[in-house]
Amino acid sequence: MEGIKFRHLQVFVLAAETESLTAAAQELGVSQPAVSQSLRELEALIGARLLERSGRRMRITSAGQAFLGPVRRALAAVRDGVAATGDYRAGQIAPLRVGMGATACIYLIPPVLSLVRSTMPQLRLAISIGNTSDIVRQIETGELDVGLVTLPVPPNPILTSRVVLRDPLLALVPNDMALLGDTVTASQLSALPLILYDADGNTRVATDDWFQKASVIPAPVMELGSVEAIKVLVASGLGAAVLPGMALAADVPGAVRKRLRPAAYRSLGVVLRRDRTLDRGLRLFVSKVETVASSVN
Repeated sequence: MEGIKFRHLQVFVLAAETESLTAAAQELGVSQPAVSQSLRELEALIGARLLERSGRRMRITSAGQAFLGPVRRALAAVRDGVAATGDYRAGQIAPLRVGMGATACIYLIPPVLSLVRSTMPQLRLAISIGNTSDIVRQIETGELDVGLVTLPVPPNPILTSRVVLRDPLLALVPNDMALLGDTVTASQLSALPLILYDADGNTRVATDDWFQKASVIPAPVMELGSVEAIKVLVASGLGAAVLPGMALAADVPGAVRKRLRPAAYRSLGVVLRRDRTLDRGLRLFVSKVETVASSVN
């Protein structure tokens, strides 16, 4: 253990994740021979083969799989420790790394940031946009400090999550396709051309669940990963959609909002590592997210 260095662990994790010594070397800004040497040193210190070559790629061994999770947690803990000292380094505050979906970034986060800045103006936020699976993976590996994502997330012993907002799903229908009444059923909506959110997102999972409970299988004519793009397409008369309520707080010219019957929701939640140090900036951000979400609810 005394001989294992931080760089040994970095090399191993990068090589395991990319399945490439060349990619690991490029990421670290060193030569491939240096990466190979570091990996050999680590395997000698561990006393087990962690990676082996399979064709042109590196494949992780069973011993490497057992080693990978604890090493990721160790690297994340070191990053957390460095971040926690941010208040003491030349008067600077380390940036809080936040991951979220584009819709939450547009419609929920602006008032959160206003509250955060009024309390802690020196706090800097680095915001990454992505889907739930990508954000959760980056929280697990320590690349992000906190996520605001559409739940659920897969069970994971090193992560914790809690719901902060139940966001109703609403139908958005072009004016020339608009149905009578303020509500719409799955059968009525499925009779129209459907433009639905990308199938990989949890918002789409909640949408499909609503259709399936009515024994309807949606057949979208288009699938997109952007709520804002879907709104434009619906307003252009190309089809109807099911979208998060927070994205439809304002009128969409050329289209009408309708409540789903029965009602359907998606849940937004905060996701953290269980071992993440809750420094002042992180506590403040989560607190203000809950404050804003409660006002929306």
